[in-house]
Amino acid sequence: MHHPGPPRFATVGESVELAPRQPDPDMAAKWRLVKRPAASTATLGDGPIGHLEPDTPGVYRAELIVPDGTHEQVIRAFPGVTETARFSVTADDFDGDELTVADRAIVIGTFNDFTMGTHWAERDGDEWVIEADLPPGTHHAIFSFDGSFESTATDEVTVEGPGRPRVELTGETVDGDFVVSADARAAPSGSEPEVEFYLDGRDSLEESAVAVDGDEPRVPREALPETARIHAVAVAERHSVADTLIVECGRESEDADTDETVSVSRPADPPAWASDATIYEIFVRSFAGETVDTTFEAIERRVPYIESLGVDVVWLTPVQASPTRHGYHITDFFDTAEDLGTREEFESLVDRLHDAGIRVVFDLVINHSSWDHPAFQLHRAGVPEYADYYERIPVSQDVSDVDWAGTDAPGYYFNWTRIPNLNYDSLDVRRWMLDVVEEWRDVVDGFRCDVAWGVPHGFWKEVRERVKADDPEFLLLDETVPRDAAFAENEFDLHYDTYLFDTLRDIGTGAEPASALFEALDATAEHGYPDRAGHMRYVDNHDEDRYLDQYGAASLRAAVGATFTLPGTPMIYAGQERGVEQQRGTMRWHDGDNDLTDFHRQLVALRADHAALRAPGVCPVAHTVETGDADRVVAYERTDGDETLVVVLHFGDGTAKVSLDTIDEETDLLSGNPVGGDGTVEVGDIVVVPATRER
Repeated sequence: MHHPGPPRFATVGESVELAPRQPDPDMAAKWRLVKRPAASTATLGDGPIGHLEPDTPGVYRAELIVPDGTHEQVIRAFPGVTETARFSVTADDFDGDELTVADRAIVIGTFNDFTMGTHWAERDGDEWVIEADLPPGTHHAIFSFDGSFESTATDEVTVEGPGRPRVELTGETVDGDFVVSADARAAPSGSEPEVEFYLDGRDSLEESAVAVDGDEPRVPREALPETARIHAVAVAERHSVADTLIVECGRESEDADTDETVSVSRPADPPAWASDATIYEIFVRSFAGETVDTTFEAIERRVPYIESLGVDVVWLTPVQASPTRHGYHITDFFDTAEDLGTREEFESLVDRLHDAGIRVVFDLVINHSSWDHPAFQLHRAGVPEYADYYERIPVSQDVSDVDWAGTDAPGYYFNWTRIPNLNYDSLDVRRWMLDVVEEWRDVVDGFRCDVAWGVPHGFWKEVRERVKADDPEFLLLDETVPRDAAFAENEFDLHYDTYLFDTLRDIGTGAEPASALFEALDATAEHGYPDRAGHMRYVDNHDEDRYLDQYGAASLRAAVGATFTLPGTPMIYAGQERGVEQQRGTMRWHDGDNDLTDFHRQLVALRADHAALRAPGVCPVAHTVETGDADRVVAYERTDGDETLVVVLHFGDGTAKVSLDTIDEETDLLSGNPVGGDGTVEVGDIVVVPATRER
């Protein structure tokens, strides 16, 4: 069915992309706006892909006319909460030895999706200044005087204001009615929300059959269709990420109505196994060593090492055909890279990891292709069939030094001229990328989705329903930097925790005290992430400088300890545990740090053995630092109700002596070594001890 999917929720001024599902490039499809608020003048193009920019709060209704019928799409627009923020830098803020200044500077940030040439800062005396209307939160702007971005300056501003509320739905049959209950929670700095409920245009449940009593819609059992999707949004100063229930009715037999059953599922929830897992990222072409070419076979021969770490998931950076070492410039989405091996050899590696009880996550790159991909070459050479395959921008907006053929230029992010953006306003592209998803979904256990923020939300919602239909355990991990809770709305299971990542680095430099990690965790709720959303905690990845190189071994161990003892899914970037200092450096097999490797093994095992470390919730623990820098020490409790553990982290050099009233045993569960006495522990990097049983 080509129905465009669930209701969409946005703020005034935010463009909402609408598209048919299961697209056939040759099909006739057009949109029309059939309802809008009285004060609105918003329009919606009549092509196959629509873009609605609500200009007034309220409900908009659009119709998609396609060969299999006419489908309704509801768009609910809420008031925007923004404030004009001012970014400014001076010449002294720019890095690099040689700097050629100009009267204006290119500026990129989340407010323009890191797209160059759309926003410029004008010179004002000794400053370059730009203003932007931004929602509450901390925002960054990157300035450069040319398209190479070799020399940049960054400014940060914080917009005060309320966070986003949250809502969670449950449902049950009560006295013959199906009743939905909404647990709506205010943002930490917001007022109590109300709840709005919406039905799904794909189902035959009539609005007239639903009676809403406060926060509880009720539907007579006999009015429920075979499938009904119920969506809810909490609304205060801002609106929440929507939550969804799927209600399915069936019969256990062909007898009386009493045999009818009602089942309820939560399609946005991550698979249960993800919160217990440890992820191991492998940058594939640096894994085999200094003198051996990395191939699928070479990785397969090293699976016993991966097994020894105790990890549950391997995330492989791209394995498809690409002219680059990192693999993110794809030239063939449907085949593996020749230097890595054949498709059969890749599947052999996956099978070997599966035999070891390890899931495999595939790096899905569908925001862009390499400019060496035949489709892009045909597109730029004017072949009509490929005219709409890639984004097009005016040459006047392009700030690169590339002499693009034609009167326009491709769209791209940052200074990534070699990886032009695909055009999701094309049914051909949507069909193409859905075919890519289908090609690999049955081979692996999940996708890490590269540049997820560059692909439309509606497309990700379709991908989720598609891959989860046959395998609810399939994992979807988004690369959204900085993090954005909107991608938790029936899209992704697991999210990069960019806030904890940045905070651990600020702690490493001494710019923030160790206790700042609590603020990073609190930001998750402030941003409106649902309680059930998963978060990947990490200190390294292939896009960032190594923590060890930047902040040293002592801080690294404490930071890694945090990722394994805080709620979330920890990730180890291959080489992190061996003492590799280069961002994408070769794995140190013969000269690596075995003590550091064992430290990671111990953390993986400790977390696996103690459910308290995998449970939600963190409670700061009062403590006194007897010797050492108090700002470099933090302590907290973790409990699952049956066991309570105290974690003490020390980010400084040497050993800190810390006294706590909450422990009665002084044996470190991580190392098995004694760590002090009489409620005092000596902490080099991390200590985990049982809490006092009677509090």
